[in-house]
Amino acid sequence: MTTTERAAVFAEPTRAVPGRWIAFFALAWLGVWMAQLTPIQLLLPLQIQARLDTENWLENVVAFGIISGIAGLCAIVAYPLTGALSDRTTSRFGRRRPWIAAGAVIFGIGLVVLGAQTTLVGIGIVWSIVLIGFCMLTAALTATISDQVPVGQRGYVSGWLSAPQAIGTILGILLITLLFTDQMLQSVIGQLLANLILAVLLMVLVVPFLLLPDAVLAPELRERMTLRRIVEGFWISPRAYPDFGWTLLGRILVNFGNAFGTTLLLYFLEFGLKLDDAQDGLLVLTLIYMVFVVLAALGTGRWSDRLGRRKAFVFVASALQGVAALLLAFVPAFGVAMVAAAILGLGYGCFLSVDQALATQVLPDPTTRGKDLGIMNIATAVPQAIAPLLGAFVVVAVAGFTGLFVMAAVFAFAGALAVARVKGVR
Repeated sequence: MTTTERAAVFAEPTRAVPGRWIAFFALAWLGVWMAQLTPIQLLLPLQIQARLDTENWLENVVAFGIISGIAGLCAIVAYPLTGALSDRTTSRFGRRRPWIAAGAVIFGIGLVVLGAQTTLVGIGIVWSIVLIGFCMLTAALTATISDQVPVGQRGYVSGWLSAPQAIGTILGILLITLLFTDQMLQSVIGQLLANLILAVLLMVLVVPFLLLPDAVLAPELRERMTLRRIVEGFWISPRAYPDFGWTLLGRILVNFGNAFGTTLLLYFLEFGLKLDDAQDGLLVLTLIYMVFVVLAALGTGRWSDRLGRRKAFVFVASALQGVAALLLAFVPAFGVAMVAAAILGLGYGCFLSVDQALATQVLPDPTTRGKDLGIMNIATAVPQAIAPLLGAFVVVAVAGFTGLFVMAAVFAFAGALAVARVKGVR
């Protein structure tokens, strides 16, 4: 491989992606988030509750946490591995598209099979397969930002990765709750049909992005791939690449903080605030949270592009989440919770878009973008997977809901401090 050939293949993109590309990118993420977050927020807990057949909320949360934790371990391997494989793929369809398509198929089929499971073991195994498909799809889809989007447009484009997360959660939950009753969703046929709907929507919304062009890597330009090289690539030295290390640490801390503050919110409303209708309260808080996530993700992403700055946005976004958590901890009232939901959404929406753009600017090697962003994505998936179990332990065995939200604040503020240590990006 000559220097000129390498530069042409792996150079930073300079041509702005058009509106059509962004629209199809956003549609793909809408399908992804609906298919992943609707099961996490609604279907999977109901399925586990039906199998356990107990009114003890702690047992349900622990079972959910164990299953999510096992799936999270799969994500730790699947994200960087599939990212590394997509970096080296020489298909005539491009490097990323085959993995996006294969991931969507595994993801979708896994969802349908998941709905048919009648044991906790079966649910755990199939949910892990579902998450592997999710990792394959999203590792490749995220890498297209570094491959095709210039630095000055990445905040805005990353906003269209983040905003569909909020929209997809609401749309998915509303769609399923309108079509099915809680009783139906605790039956096998109800779970099967609900997951089938999500799988079909996933496929339909991802296909348009697959029709867009993807750069083809010539076989002679492919880096030699061995098991040892892939395993060694999982470790990126924070001494050699400190900006990558601080960005990764900040993402882990902030996502843990956000997960601690949101995953047990229903139980906080029911057992902490003792609301008569905790589910309606949760819907109100979720709507407020999601509106501010969307506004912040799209607005601050573009703003950071115009200013050419990332760190300040990510620092403030992390700190806002810490403030919201402290409000929940020390002023336990539903009105205050509504204010906290708005602040948390504002902070997390800003963090989702600008931190994603920041991550693409601290990658160690342009030839391994998929693998390195896969490692970054672990910092999002794993906290969401294991936070329910850790949070339940804190609530029951340590310090109640106040302790849970204080811990969420500590993690968020620590994440802000980590991001402040990044030196190579403004």
